[in-house]
Amino acid sequence: MDPDLSDLSEQIALDPTQFIGIPLALVGAVFLSLGAQFQHRGVVKVEARTVDTLGKGLNGRQLALLLARPSWVLGTLMLGLAIVFQLGSLYFAPIIVVQPLGAIALVITSILNSRLNHVKLNRKSIIAIIMCVGGVFLFVGVAAFTAVDKRVTDRQLVTILIILAVVLILAGVAFGMLRRRIRAIFYVIMAGVLYGFVVTLAKVVLGRIQQREFEWLTFTCLLGLLLAMALGAYFVQNAYATGPPDLVIAGLTVVDPMVAVVIGIVVLGEASQAPLWAMVTFVVAGAIAVWGVFMLARNHPQTRL
Repeated sequence: MDPDLSDLSEQIALDPTQFIGIPLALVGAVFLSLGAQFQHRGVVKVEARTVDTLGKGLNGRQLALLLARPSWVLGTLMLGLAIVFQLGSLYFAPIIVVQPLGAIALVITSILNSRLNHVKLNRKSIIAIIMCVGGVFLFVGVAAFTAVDKRVTDRQLVTILIILAVVLILAGVAFGMLRRRIRAIFYVIMAGVLYGFVVTLAKVVLGRIQQREFEWLTFTCLLGLLLAMALGAYFVQNAYATGPPDLVIAGLTVVDPMVAVVIGIVVLGEASQAPLWAMVTFVVAGAIAVWGVFMLARNHPQTRL
């Protein structure tokens, strides 16, 4: 009787403790939204008072001036709090459960940006936002009851680090060659991809700290996390300079979790117990959310094309 019950419990993906991560992720989404709004305000003010760098990337002087903008500093502090709550949520739950919940920040940011800048969202932009949030929440609704949290092996971690190295090289080359023609959507997508790796590596580092595994692979993981975070942060600031904050948040709260989710499913096996219908739902929901980002980039009244 006991062995049968043990086998049955191992087949049940739902773990009540993982739901603790959900409210933590939602609080983090609020700070993400507010931080994005304040950072965007700081970037816009700095760019308005310096030479136009649209599509070329913020220069060193502009990055230094951001540190003197109270709005940008406040936004950065709020984003720091968002990261703290996000890490807390990852401590309790699998990536594919809590990471997509950041999409609620898109709704908050869109409302704030519309009110503060007196810009009325058009019909297509509203539909795009609904697609982003709806697709993400459909994904989370299924993942919450089918995902499992697994220990990351050394082989899996090496695989993630190799993929990250390729992404960092490609991002750097693309930026160097095409920086004069780059617009907001490039920065948004690349920042989302890089932050997807940041989230994944943060989850891994937290797990290894819990397991007291402090070897070279853990430190390599931490180094990769910092590099991806630094380049992603630079892309985010450039995205603020070339597009509205709700477009930036759309990318970060859709592309970021989708990348983390793909890694979680393909490399880490977090959806290994999910039935076929759940996997189909993941693909459909993800496609809807990502298409919503491109629609928002094309139709938002503040987007510079």
